[in-house]
Amino acid sequence: MAVVKVYDQNKTEAGDITLAPEVFEVEVKPEILNLVVRAHRAAMRAGTHAVKTRADVSGGGAKPWRQKGTGRARSGSSRSPIWRGGAIIFGPQPRDYSFKVNKKVRRLAMRMALSSRLAAESLMVVKSIDLPEVKTKLMADVVSKLGLGKTLIIANGADEKLTLSARNLPGITVQNVEQLNVYDVLRHKQLVLLESAVEPVQERLK
Repeated sequence: MAVVKVYDQNKTEAGDITLAPEVFEVEVKPEILNLVVRAHRAAMRAGTHAVKTRADVSGGGAKPWRQKGTGRARSGSSRSPIWRGGAIIFGPQPRDYSFKVNKKVRRLAMRMALSSRLAAESLMVVKSIDLPEVKTKLMADVVSKLGLGKTLIIANGADEKLTLSARNLPGITVQNVEQLNVYDVLRHKQLVLLESAVEPVQERLK
């Protein structure tokens, strides 16, 4: 059972907290993380790419020359894919790249991602981040005191002051518990959980 220190926003120890082993001490299997990350990134693709087929290219209504007697190969349209200025054959068309991953597998991958951050000592629990006003400079000061680099901060519910103050800081991402996902946990080197978000995260993944 993992017991980690809780810090305040000045990185002063403010107690400790026990993390659920079934959420934060799970054996990491890279193939499951890979599957869920691929599914997440595939779902992000717009899939709006398209080329023109013979039905879409304008012109080509008249037969270029008569069928027989010219000595040339027969041709029915100047918009044939083998003609310059013609259509594209087998080109990309709009499609949906997403694919299904079972809910149990996604939850397992989330537990693995959190466990990997704890095992790498890249997980920090902060009691709270209280800002008197929306100001990037105030948030930058907190980030500096906590020694954060590329970091994902998880809050319990929407925190407008925190979100707006952090949005212009490079490498700092603020999400609430409902937005937590494997891809964002893995692409940030550090993970900060506000103390109020620990229990909701554990309840969601148990």
